[in-house]
Amino acid sequence: MNSIQYLGHSCFLLTLGGKHIVVDPFIRSNALTEGLIEVDEIKADFVLLTHGHSDHVEDAEELSLRNGAPIIANFEVAAWFDDKGCQTHGMNLGGHKDFGFGDVRLVTAVHSSTMPDGSDGGNPGGFLIKSGPDTIYISGDTALTKEMELIPAFFGKPTISIFPVGGFFTMDYKDALNAADLVQCGLVVGCHFNTFPPISIHKEEAVQYFSDHGKTLILPEINQIINL
Repeated sequence: MNSIQYLGHSCFLLTLGGKHIVVDPFIRSNALTEGLIEVDEIKADFVLLTHGHSDHVEDAEELSLRNGAPIIANFEVAAWFDDKGCQTHGMNLGGHKDFGFGDVRLVTAVHSSTMPDGSDGGNPGGFLIKSGPDTIYISGDTALTKEMELIPAFFGKPTISIFPVGGFFTMDYKDALNAADLVQCGLVVGCHFNTFPPISIHKEEAVQYFSDHGKTLILPEINQIINL
């Protein structure tokens, strides 16, 4: 069975096709995960990075090198980690490849992307992953964009979508509901909330807002597992 485990902020551990895929690891500097997650105990077969900001890549090098886990990211982000000795697969928007656990497509996100040292992080993106019966859409940090309509039109409706909901730097939960409408997905996992003061939300209000509009929003606790 495929599953999604929340590791805080925008970090998830996906178990797909028997492989472990870490998305956007930001754990060591996240006060909300202190005492709950040990980075050096995480096993990863792959690391997926949506863009280059430090709150999405902080622990990627460590996880990649310790586990021998290739990093899948846009070309510029991949090249930055390649220089650090990591195995990488540098993709670009619109590209897709079957990595064994599923087909991974890099799709548009509307955001910015610089690496922790200020160097170019290429174009931000999201991932559309097809693994067995499940289609998982990880939008990455993004604004609401009409590009999302292309996903159900050409690639099928997602089983589940992972959207930022904290606002300020990304969509808020109201825009995330609109995004769910655009991709025609009734089940959303929220991320990128409550880690820092600018992205604080009232969780109950957000969940109720989705419910009032006929959709389900899960705002997971740290380490919560969602079975697909």
